[in-house]
Amino acid sequence: MKKMSLADENVKYLLKQLSLVLIGMTICRIVFYAFNAESFPNISIQDFILGIWFDCITIAYYFLPFIAISLLPKIQSLKGIQFILTSYYFLISALMFALNLMDIEYFKFTGKRSTFDLFAILGAGNDFSQLATSFITDFWFIILIWCLLLFALFKIWRKIQIKQTTFSWFKKTTWLVITVGFTVFISRGGLVLKPIGIIEASQYANPENTTLVLNTPFTMLKSYGKQGLEEKNYFSEQELDQLFNPKKKSHPQHILPKNTNVVVIMLESFGNEYVGAYNQKETYTPFFDSIIQEGWSFKYGISNGKKSIEAVPSILASMPSLMDNPYISSNYANNQINSIPSILKKFGYSSAFYHGATNGSMRFNGFSAHMGFDHYVGRFEYHNDAHFDKTWGILDEYFNPWAAKEMTKLPTPFFSTLFTLSSHHPYYVPERHRKHLKKGPHPICMSINYGDYALRKFFEEAKKQPWYTNTLFILVADHTPFSTNALYSQKRFLYQIPVVFYDPQGRLPKKMETTIFQHMDILPTVLDLLDIETPYYAFGNSYFSKEPREAITYMEGSYYYFLHEHMYIFSKDKARNLYNFSSRKNKYEDSLTYYPEEKKWASKRIQAIIQRYNHDLPLNKTTYK
Repeated sequence: MKKMSLADENVKYLLKQLSLVLIGMTICRIVFYAFNAESFPNISIQDFILGIWFDCITIAYYFLPFIAISLLPKIQSLKGIQFILTSYYFLISALMFALNLMDIEYFKFTGKRSTFDLFAILGAGNDFSQLATSFITDFWFIILIWCLLLFALFKIWRKIQIKQTTFSWFKKTTWLVITVGFTVFISRGGLVLKPIGIIEASQYANPENTTLVLNTPFTMLKSYGKQGLEEKNYFSEQELDQLFNPKKKSHPQHILPKNTNVVVIMLESFGNEYVGAYNQKETYTPFFDSIIQEGWSFKYGISNGKKSIEAVPSILASMPSLMDNPYISSNYANNQINSIPSILKKFGYSSAFYHGATNGSMRFNGFSAHMGFDHYVGRFEYHNDAHFDKTWGILDEYFNPWAAKEMTKLPTPFFSTLFTLSSHHPYYVPERHRKHLKKGPHPICMSINYGDYALRKFFEEAKKQPWYTNTLFILVADHTPFSTNALYSQKRFLYQIPVVFYDPQGRLPKKMETTIFQHMDILPTVLDLLDIETPYYAFGNSYFSKEPREAITYMEGSYYYFLHEHMYIFSKDKARNLYNFSSRKNKYEDSLTYYPEEKKWASKRIQAIIQRYNHDLPLNKTTYK
């Protein structure tokens, strides 16, 4: 039999090496699914096949230089180049495996594959250096899996041999051109006009399963250096204003007295799953439940994101993050915006943002100044690191009541925000509390119970202050947390959070509204409750307006739109799925075909919001002028 040429042997050797990486990527996906199966109740073998295809695309991207250099003539005889190629092979493989395995746990917090903005978030302040130790301690098994994968890769790779046969310049060059060309073809995703991106995953798979289909090295690569929003032109300007217009005017309700103070308390990770008033099974928040009973709350509170960094602009400036990067870390973070403190400042309000984390965490100190807050008060202003949890910042049980006393120093009327932090990974609870706090199936349960205890401490101190009775309190979770329940891991429940308006004088209704209320609705509703007459720019709607009760979020190229009791998934310019989010059954079906008229209206509404968002942000037209 005639011996195969050297070029053929090199290609075979190359394919064997890359096949090992593909097997490693597939193992990462299987492990990812095993740890997060409850989030994907409706998967099929097709999802895993599509996942392998996306892995092939990713490998083609990351290993293109390796492939091209490996097939150069006479490269096998150059020991220095061989060392570089071997180093490249294992370093890139290690990176790709690490990124995939990292999301085994991080997915539980964000509900999606990580994108490049993660590094911007970790790089803000000292968050990464403070969290590194706890991550290694808590997620040691991920490091173990990573090491085992690399060990197996190395052992099998060493057994792969390349046969040295007759050398042919022509055949070698031919195989180089063919292989590199085919690699580029794969990296683009086939015969497509534009290279395949994150959003295309929802075109091939059910949007609820795109996270499983995608891989983290791919989403990191595709989000790196992503510059701006893509202009959309679904409607004319006149049609657009009729369908959705963020330029609005307040409508005073004459419920609260003039110059009422406002305190917004953002509760870290207080998802409905752990709040008894919403969960109706088990509670880790007895004090918060009592506030809900006395307050005006919403059965279907919706967060406009899955991260704390996304919550601040949506709650305080009615500005969502309808893109791959959070608004605060995007190109548009310095846009002129309307915010509650900047609007109220014109009406004589002072303001302060209280957050016990290390100053600079998630860029909140800089962004709070940009929103018009008079003061930012963090760990450094607290001046007592004896109460530092050694990870995030000052423990809530100390910072919360201290913040209540500090608010007394603000000239009235005032607007203040308190962002809690202790109910966050690594869920640290001081030793002296662990015996009498409520435990659950996961450390977050005790952490939430501790956060509730600290919330009680805030109100105990606030009641002693002269401003308490003339203050509107708004308590809202920043996002949903890690879930221990298959139901709350579904996309339908991934954004459901408590929203409560509480007036100590009882001038607001004491009821739970059976309607949608999103983060972005807080700004418009506050202005109406305070009888502030002003124009403003907001993507949310006041509860008292005639606009529909709706909510919108974005994840991995898909928009999730909530209307009535339905959640639409909108991607590639059309509605693809509709699910009933009021049903608490684990099994559910796609009901899109049953609501043709609502689908038609909702599709136009979603398109109008997207068009306005993608047009106004790049042009810095996000204020009412």
